[in-house]
Amino acid sequence: MKTNRFEIIFGVILLSLFLWFFFWVSPATSKLTTGEISRFLETIQKQNAFPPEEKQETLSRLRNWAESDDGKPVYMLNLMRNYKNLYHYPGTPNFQGTTEQSNKIYEKNAVPLLIERGCYPMFLGRPQGKNIVGLEPALNDWSEILIVRYRDRRAFLSLIADPKYGPIMPYKLMASQLNLIPNSGELLIPDMRWIVGGVLLMLFLTVGWIRAARKNQQ
Repeated sequence: MKTNRFEIIFGVILLSLFLWFFFWVSPATSKLTTGEISRFLETIQKQNAFPPEEKQETLSRLRNWAESDDGKPVYMLNLMRNYKNLYHYPGTPNFQGTTEQSNKIYEKNAVPLLIERGCYPMFLGRPQGKNIVGLEPALNDWSEILIVRYRDRRAFLSLIADPKYGPIMPYKLMASQLNLIPNSGELLIPDMRWIVGGVLLMLFLTVGWIRAARKNQQ
């Protein structure tokens, strides 16, 4: 009886943790409203996160993207090409380190803000060489490629409008040319090694449970 009680309590705890995580990373139940979008953009407008010559165009694109909210998760493709030297623009901090150091400052402070919103990086890699197909020079020589999953568009706007995020964004833009391309998740396939391993583990545990149950019946 004690064993059964422990298993029930343990099962309830695990189920509760799963449900908490499931809803934490799931999209909100409602789409962005016009009022929300305006409030987010007004906050971003007051920050010195983006270069002045790009700011208005960036905000315009953000508004268009936000207004077409479908309420689904966003998979943000980050294409980054590091500068040789820091790129200082009006409003950037007086930082004189290397581009690598500047980028580390950004990542150290941005990742916690990302995770607390139920968002997380899904892929990080470095190109192995130049394009094999496609000869456009501008499409070559990326330093890093990153894919981040956002719960929804609201989570992304909430991040860049966060008062803690505004001061650290310049560290990223000083270090690298950044291209952000939002994508929908039409097909997502995790690493098949983990899927096959998980299926085989479940099979092993199920067979063990069945054999133990039969022994108890004898």
